[in-house]
Amino acid sequence: MNSTMLLYNLQERYADAFAKNFTIVLLAVIIISINGVFVLIFFRSSIFYNDPRYILYIHLVINDMLMVCFSVILFVMTFAWQTVPLPFCVILLIIAATTHKNTPLTLAGMAVERYIAICKPLHHHQICTVRRTYILITLIWGVGVLPGLADLILLSIVRPLSILTTTTFCSSAVLYNTMYNGELTKFMNGLYTSVVWVILVFTYCRVLIVARRASTDKSSAKKAQNTILLHGVQLLLCMLSYITAVIDKMFVPLAPVDGARLTFLNYLLTNILPRLLTPLIYGVRDKHFYKHMKALFSCRLFFVKVESIKQ
Repeated sequence: MNSTMLLYNLQERYADAFAKNFTIVLLAVIIISINGVFVLIFFRSSIFYNDPRYILYIHLVINDMLMVCFSVILFVMTFAWQTVPLPFCVILLIIAATTHKNTPLTLAGMAVERYIAICKPLHHHQICTVRRTYILITLIWGVGVLPGLADLILLSIVRPLSILTTTTFCSSAVLYNTMYNGELTKFMNGLYTSVVWVILVFTYCRVLIVARRASTDKSSAKKAQNTILLHGVQLLLCMLSYITAVIDKMFVPLAPVDGARLTFLNYLLTNILPRLLTPLIYGVRDKHFYKHMKALFSCRLFFVKVESIKQ
């Protein structure tokens, strides 16, 4: 009886693990494929890679592709490879943490670019050049990597250097489990969140005021308001990942039996699915991206149709 129950529990555990990994990998493939279409369209036309606004947008898309890829790798590794060499784990965690921080920073950069374009249109071409845009992207990566490097430096100070030759369960919660790392994470998240929100609230309010004053047509003013609100929604979706741990602490204790499933669902809703919605919110609404996307898929469908007729 006991052996039968143990076998049943093992089968149920493996089935649950397979379902989680299959779901997460499938979503990652879908997200990366959709984002890949936007990247392909971007590099097919010079109208995109000579415009700072589109350069920042495609950086956001590529960054989200990397974030999803490394996040899913870390998730699958928790089931398939539970004792990872620590240096390799640290590299994965730093890349995942950097891409995670880059998203709100890029949105802040996009908001500043829109603020300059609408509120200071005469100076836009002088300030927002392609060269300065790439400098800004480099700065974003430099700022984004700081928390990951700070965690590593703090770990090397608190723990002996011999820890670098050991293996570990590859999770930031397990690896950076000191009190100092926890306080540093809270401080960094609070600092990044505060700075990004101050930039976004200021720029969005200024753009909204200017759009209302400059627009004599009510429909164009309404369109400007809707665009700004959608950017706000985009930021909220991207910053859901900051409250993943808070949601886990609030709801998992209420249902301890289903704690693992609640944690997985929370991970999907706050970290993975927003990366599917954010490119679509911006890309599909843009008339240039929509026109090139329509032409791209029209050509493919026409090619398939001709092939089938010839057969």
